Amino acid sequence: MPVWPENLEERSLDEMFRLQAENRAWSKQLRMETQALVNTRLAKNISMEEYASSRILAAQSSAECRRRAETLAREIESRGAHPLPQIA
Repeated sequence: MPVWPENLEERSLDEMFRLQAENRAWSKQLRMETQALVNTRLAKNISMEEYASSRILAAQSSAECRRRAETLAREIESRGAHPLPQIA
């Protein structure tokens, strides 16, 4: 989980865009890790219990990542700038 600043209002717009790019990279990493976890379970390399507990942690990380993305987008827009475009 990337480091998250306590107070976004104190950050410059450039820092906000950097944080947004880092958050997107983290989101991509989380998706790749989730896919690897699913593949590991499908190959029966881990137990259902291990899979379930890993999915809970992954869901918590994904929720935090989405929360950060929304917070950054709101803060960037409140400064009159446009957030980075969404990439599928």
